Amino acid sequence: MPTATTPLQAIIFDWAGTTVDFGSRAPILAFMALFQENQIEISIEEARAPMGLEKRDHIAAVLNMPRVAAVWKQVYGTAATAQDIDRLYQDFIPYQLKSIPKCSALIPGALETFQDIKQRGCKIGSNTGYASMMIGQLLADAAAQGYQPDCIISASDVKHGRPSPEMLWKNLIALDVSDIKAVVKVDDTVVGIEEGLNGGCWTVALAVSGNEVGLSFEEWQALTLDEQSRLKQKAYAKMNASGAHYVIDSIAELPAILDDIQARLNAGEKP
Repeated sequence: MPTATTPLQAIIFDWAGTTVDFGSRAPILAFMALFQENQIEISIEEARAPMGLEKRDHIAAVLNMPRVAAVWKQVYGTAATAQDIDRLYQDFIPYQLKSIPKCSALIPGALETFQDIKQRGCKIGSNTGYASMMIGQLLADAAAQGYQPDCIISASDVKHGRPSPEMLWKNLIALDVSDIKAVVKVDDTVVGIEEGLNGGCWTVALAVSGNEVGLSFEEWQALTLDEQSRLKQKAYAKMNASGAHYVIDSIAELPAILDDIQARLNAGEKP
């Protein structure tokens, strides 16, 4: 039996689909508009598949999909090049800047969860696949709603984006966190969960509020219970397969999970 408990030190959150933007819609609005402008029709499923990556990497991943690559070659006569990806990324930025403020509302239950975390004496970190130039308005909107994390790291602040744990680790250094087993990463994408697993911490996947279901809170609420159940089953299967330690609907359910993780730490468990 351990002689001393290990208190949780930090919870590191993603942004879109995790703490704000129920359904993680802001990136999708931008990606769909970008590819449409370039005469390439992509599906919502194709646009969402690489979610969580740094946005230039996301564009490259979509272009690397066999169907999209074939359409690009048909339209432009050759495969997409690194220069094409660079241009698309620059064109993407204005779309993203326009869509983020439309989708900046905190996810229901988030404020109560943040308060619970603070009462535990934990620090709150955050990271995102957005570049720092994209998130100024989002940070202001979140602060106006009462959310100001103790640390904010964006994809442009590191050399390697997700699934590398570099953004996570940079949070922990800034927050002066000393024990990785006392850290929890919360995310709504597979690549975000992989970031936490690669970093060595506990991971909590959000199945309903983010990328896997992809509906606004109002759209989700309007579904029948059968429709919700069908979408939840698919999303839970995907997020469970990511290797996450826990899978829940949204950030609103996180306090009970933190209680369980704390009990496991008290018992001497590690992630």
